[in-house]
Amino acid sequence: MSPDFDRTDPHAVRLAARAGELTGHTANLAPGRVQANLAILPGALAHDFLRFCQRNPKPCPLVAVSEPGDPMLPTLGRDVDIRTDVPRYRVWRDGELVDEPTDIRDLWRDDLVAFLIGCSFSFEDAMLADGLPVRHIEQGTNVPMYRTNVPTVEAGPFGGPMVVSMRPLTAAQAIRAVQVTSRFPAVHGAPVHLGDPAAIGIADIGKPDYGDPVEIRPGEIPVFWACGVTPQSVIEHARPPFSISHAPGHMLVTDLSNSAVAVM
Repeated sequence: MSPDFDRTDPHAVRLAARAGELTGHTANLAPGRVQANLAILPGALAHDFLRFCQRNPKPCPLVAVSEPGDPMLPTLGRDVDIRTDVPRYRVWRDGELVDEPTDIRDLWRDDLVAFLIGCSFSFEDAMLADGLPVRHIEQGTNVPMYRTNVPTVEAGPFGGPMVVSMRPLTAAQAIRAVQVTSRFPAVHGAPVHLGDPAAIGIADIGKPDYGDPVEIRPGEIPVFWACGVTPQSVIEHARPPFSISHAPGHMLVTDLSNSAVAVM
């Protein structure tokens, strides 16, 4: 990651992604600003996916939806271009991952609709401000994410298991984290599970399906939040002919303030 941009300025972060200077994860960039997961689908599937998000607000809290064929998202910030402003994308064909480009201008079509989904990186600012540790930020890695056995509510062809992100905390810290993150339902809100990973179908906490493993210290328990990578699991299940997502941990950084999505 280049040091030559202001990592606290969301517009500068987006421009760095657009220029190819930023290709890594966006954890702890532009503190205080909403970050968003991405799913791009053809218009023929957009209504079903919108209903899927409405039926599954914990893993898929919608922040914005583009107009068909329009890559610009002015409600999310200055000069936001969804084709260039995510550090790394994933391209899917028939549910199979085929590429991870840093720019999708050559893939853009007039029928594509972009869905921007709230990200847990947003509530991490509130956790840090409250003195709660965020281990992947401490370690300088991507957040660990896991497929679970928790089903989502289906809509059309879309369905499948929920994906969760994990942050280790002591029991007392976990209680406080529930209180802190409950204020942010637009970015996943409170945890969906605390403790035993096997209870939600995670066989090995040391081997995340996405992101990087983090240290769990003595006296800590894993705490799991619903994750905006869930649509990628759902896309694999639905197998649409063509779709695009962000690479896990590589978010669109918006100009929206975290306080704007807090409920109190």
